Amino acid sequence: MNIYQKLLNKEAKLSLIGLGYVGLPIALEFAKHISVIGFDISEERIKMMKSGYDPSNELPSSSFDNCDIHFTSRPDDLEDADFHIIAVPTPIDDNHMPDLRILLSATKTVGKVLKKGDYVVYESTVYPGATEEDCIPILEEMSGLKCNDDFKIGFSPERINPGDKVHTISTIKKIVSACDEVSLENIAKVYEIVVKAGVYKASSIKVAEAAKIIENTQRDVNIGLMNELSMIFDRMGINTYEVLEAAGTKWNFLKFYPGLVGGHCIGVDPYYLTYKAKKFRYDPQIINSGRFVNDSMGFYVARQLVKKIITAGKSVSHSKVLIMGATFKEDVSDIRNSKVVDIISELKSYGVYVEITDPFASKEEFFDEYDVKLIDDISDDYDAVIVAVNHKPYLELDEDYYMSITTPDAILVDVKGIYNKKIMKMVYWSL
Repeated sequence: MNIYQKLLNKEAKLSLIGLGYVGLPIALEFAKHISVIGFDISEERIKMMKSGYDPSNELPSSSFDNCDIHFTSRPDDLEDADFHIIAVPTPIDDNHMPDLRILLSATKTVGKVLKKGDYVVYESTVYPGATEEDCIPILEEMSGLKCNDDFKIGFSPERINPGDKVHTISTIKKIVSACDEVSLENIAKVYEIVVKAGVYKASSIKVAEAAKIIENTQRDVNIGLMNELSMIFDRMGINTYEVLEAAGTKWNFLKFYPGLVGGHCIGVDPYYLTYKAKKFRYDPQIINSGRFVNDSMGFYVARQLVKKIITAGKSVSHSKVLIMGATFKEDVSDIRNSKVVDIISELKSYGVYVEITDPFASKEEFFDEYDVKLIDDISDDYDAVIVAVNHKPYLELDEDYYMSITTPDAILVDVKGIYNKKIMKMVYWSL
């Protein structure tokens, strides 16, 4: 009997290592059909999940209903599993270099409990070759087993989009890959238990790794182009969104828009590819250019506001600015790699007094991560307001609201252009 049948018959268990915004939805979806062990090193997060609460604030409590899942922070509990999925973060360090410490630590944890016949599938985004070159040697060393002969390996990149209630684990086609054809069939069948959109069988693990990393690299480069166009059109006195609307009437025009590019995917993954490319003595030009433009946008927005403040005859060092939105994207609580922080630091470097608010971000987490306080009480004396993240509650606000919280001749900076053509009285600027 193969691993797929054993899981369906509940004669085997699946483990999910890393219960963040990627791992938890996968674990819960599988747990509606098979027995699952959900593992995370954070005891606090495990306690929350045992109470039916998603620490990432992505899933409602009903998602935990009718699930055959055992949440644990004890590595020994993983011995009961036969099919392991590793879905831990793969960030970059301060020098924009891949940081695989969490991934390799999780690999060691699984390696210590690995048995003959087990499967290990990675979902974490990595550069091509990482699974076979970095992870398999650790699994073999920790277990004393041999890949292919004693255990099987696979890679199936995550495609979960935080805050997206339409494109979910079950509705997004899943790329799967494995160390051999038989393992590929088994891994594909296991994922088909929960992925209704079906699976795509990649020809190799490296192909699957590369496919994932170019998905976000492509978006990054295209958004970088839009940001650069925005800077050019701003100098020309042309509204970028009107240009994009006009160009969008052509059937094959790609609809990307300017904005801040943060988070743990688009703003991170291209660095994994450029790192590996340099190992092969190739220095990527287009990818690096897109990264440079996107990494500079927070500072650019801040400097443009400072110019507007000076033009309005206001004192920069005596100005008070409200920034609305602190998360890395709209309608999520995730603050990792938020480029709003670049706006904050740049404005403060000019002596501007800055207050920040966000309806979704945790005050404690934001302060711990960035040493910046979030406020709830909005005053009525701001010289400028920056709407940095287009959260749904902000879409309902109008010009009268912004005039009610600002001084005369105040400036409204609308990073994502959500109020384009709607602001008539205030000084208005957007990308």
